[in-house]
Amino acid sequence: MNAIILQPPIVQLNTPYPSGAYLSAFFKRQKFEWVKWIDLNILFMNSIFSSEGLRKIFSQTEEKAISIGEESTRYILQKDSWINSIDSIMAVLRGDAQEAHKLIYSPHMPRGMHMERFLETVENLNQDNARMLATFALADIADYITCVMDSNFSLVRYAESIAISETSFSQIEKTVDSPILSTFLVPLLEKIFLESELKKQIEENKEKTLVCISVPFAGTFTSALCIGKFLKKYFADKILISMGGGFINTELRETQDTALFKYTDFLSYDRGYGSYKALLDNNFISGKSITEQEIPLYKLKIFSKDKCLSHKEEDEALEEFENQETSQIIPDYCDIDFSIYPKVTDSVNPMQRLWSDGNWMKAYLAHGCYWHKCSFCDVTLDYVKSYRMTQIEKLYEGLSKQCASHGVYGIHFVDEAMPPKAQIEFARLNMKNNSCRISFWGNVRFEKIYTRDVAEFLSKGGLIGVSGGIEIATGSGLDKISKGTDLDSIVSACCAFKEAGILVHAYMIYGYFGESDQDIINSMETLRQLFKAGLVDSCFWHKFVLTRHSRLYDEWSKGEHRDLKVIEPENTGLFAKNGLHFEGEEKTRKFGQGLETSLNSWMEGRGIDIPVNQWFDFKTPFPTVRKDLVEKAILKYEEKNSNSSEIQESAEKLWWLAGPVIKIGNKLKWSYMQEIHNTKLPKEIDESMANDFISAVLSLSPQNHDTKPMNELFLRDKNKASLANRILSAMRGCGLVKL
Repeated sequence: MNAIILQPPIVQLNTPYPSGAYLSAFFKRQKFEWVKWIDLNILFMNSIFSSEGLRKIFSQTEEKAISIGEESTRYILQKDSWINSIDSIMAVLRGDAQEAHKLIYSPHMPRGMHMERFLETVENLNQDNARMLATFALADIADYITCVMDSNFSLVRYAESIAISETSFSQIEKTVDSPILSTFLVPLLEKIFLESELKKQIEENKEKTLVCISVPFAGTFTSALCIGKFLKKYFADKILISMGGGFINTELRETQDTALFKYTDFLSYDRGYGSYKALLDNNFISGKSITEQEIPLYKLKIFSKDKCLSHKEEDEALEEFENQETSQIIPDYCDIDFSIYPKVTDSVNPMQRLWSDGNWMKAYLAHGCYWHKCSFCDVTLDYVKSYRMTQIEKLYEGLSKQCASHGVYGIHFVDEAMPPKAQIEFARLNMKNNSCRISFWGNVRFEKIYTRDVAEFLSKGGLIGVSGGIEIATGSGLDKISKGTDLDSIVSACCAFKEAGILVHAYMIYGYFGESDQDIINSMETLRQLFKAGLVDSCFWHKFVLTRHSRLYDEWSKGEHRDLKVIEPENTGLFAKNGLHFEGEEKTRKFGQGLETSLNSWMEGRGIDIPVNQWFDFKTPFPTVRKDLVEKAILKYEEKNSNSSEIQESAEKLWWLAGPVIKIGNKLKWSYMQEIHNTKLPKEIDESMANDFISAVLSLSPQNHDTKPMNELFLRDKNKASLANRILSAMRGCGLVKL
């Protein structure tokens, strides 16, 4: 059995999407003879942003560009400069310092609109600005392509508007032969599948080769269809094509359109492990005809030329198999060359840059969300509702080995919300085994479990940033969406993260069902206070979209939320119909521009004291939340921490995160978080006990975490235990944490 996993364009440029890594590992666990993961996304983008790629683009578009106007004509006048410079620009984005000098200082390098706008904001241009300038160069070329060659092109999520807005598959099909895909993706497929050993492997294999195409977003669907069409044309009798991923799971769960057979044989839903096991168990790979299948398979929709056989959602044996695989699989990145991924830098905001700047291995600590109750979320789908932990120690060992082999020591956990317990264990293993060489970040829920102690432990163990949903930053708003936390807990978590040096990103929602103008303004004011207090580094406002798989829609379907007037589409044959409209949703759209403009200013440290009403060109209510709402919540956090220094007579939960402890005179001294700390020893402590105490403290480090010496010190006699407690209390918050 053979498998090929393909990631179509267009997703992130700086790192591969994780589905290929997980499927690659899964098929190897199923004893496939060979498994090949090809990231077409980066190969496609690198072929465009190359001297040969730009030469093709300019030769096809010169006449049209000149006819459009002055701005596009400018690119034609500078086309030689762009063609000669693009390889240097891409080299800068891959870390070449010599090429950076040329990009910054050479008068022969091209300049586009995005580049010029950036240069206007820089007073003293230097080589540190090179990657930012190179990123804007890509944006300029992308704008040119969109203007004169393919209106659906963008640096991420190609043709997303088509896949989202079109309700007919026939309309989406028209984009499969679009200029950018025909010019770059098809030749790339020819090179990979027709001009290499891969063709021979497929044709000479006795069994059919399974080709899995991941479609995580709407913007990758058109390119996935292009790939499927190509493979069907050349290998129809030798392969089986399956499409899966986020877009398939949410948008195409109910489709019965047999036209899809021109591009794929199956739609695989949710994790895929169970559906591919069903595929193997039913002998499709060994040659059984698709048209012979009459029994629905677990989460696998089957297409033939004139028939669509729907999947079944439940199968106890396969669900158990899927859960076991989920807990054990380690994503496999052995097919990935991280050196060919550019590190784009389009923001000076350090948290914003985490998504695109640097290589990351993507993985998850747990499948699904441990809360899975938010009303706006797709809680009826597997990727949210089916919460399953991975085996953290096994995951750490596997990722650690791959980090070393690739020279990439950053992990982006793509969990819906990283479980705190799993984070703590991963951080502990990182401190114990790898001297914290690995850095990691991901989504969290801002809740009270993130105390100062927990945040410091995670920070020491490699956590560098968190992103999390606040959504509606008012007490009533959080209750309405069933967020499961409150503003005091959100502020407390953000305080803990920021004190530990961890970057914080927040997600906000506006336009939720029943949300008033007053609610939006109050939420915005709370966010402003969070920025002013330095508790949030970056943020993003989402316009609320009602989805068919959300808890809100599910409750409405059962007769709840009678004020919600859902506009069900009249055409029941819609192709993609997860996103729904409801009466009144347009009323809040007017807030979008002001919310975005103010947020961009706040993230750059500007306009933080401007009243929130002044960001809009229409009349809004004044905020009714207290002006010191966040400040009061911070005081509660500080008061709680000032009263949390007591240490119980047990060392099981104590961890020493600082370095060596030295006795100088009657004081103990140590360094923690770049500061020198000290505490005075009680007079009753002699030299011997001081040495015992130091040894006991150092034994609490994550590297060896032996609690026996400290517990023995506690138990030796009550007086000495009391003395030890006094010293430990002084060390609390200065290197000693209690989990």
